Amino acid sequence: MTVGAWWERLAPLPGGKRLFSWLLWRLVPYTGSVRPQVLELRPGYAKVRMTDRRAVRNHLNSIHAVALANLAEVTSGLPGSARGIPTTLSIAYLKKARGTLTAEARCEIPDSSREAEHDFESVIADAAGHVVARATVRWRIGPAPAE
Repeated sequence: MTVGAWWERLAPLPGGKRLFSWLLWRLVPYTGSVRPQVLELRPGYAKVRMTDRRAVRNHLNSIHAVALANLAEVTSGLPGSARGIPTTLSIAYLKKARGTLTAEARCEIPDSSREAEHDFESVIADAAGHVVARATVRWRIGPAPAE
């Protein structure tokens, strides 16, 4: 079952978004280290929240740069009918990140029938709506293997 299919199945249920996020943490352990909470997921759009906690903070008492990059990558996502892996990630840190953060990514769904690289942007904002980081994630996307 694809990520999108799991989302469609679980999201409408009471506690379904929380269960989906928990499954994501378990299936992708490093991504799970920032405990992303998937709020919305549909073709071409993702919205993911990360709460501020000691485990993701740096010595400056703000959210660590790599935690922000991790959030940006998971939000950039990929089409459910494809397989992909990030090949490049660039991120601009615009201000100290504190508190609950929300990342959003919008994109045109690429053709996944042949292997190619595609760039996706994730924008991370704090609870006041101030953009704290912008990331571009390049994914190598291709057709999913036959099941």
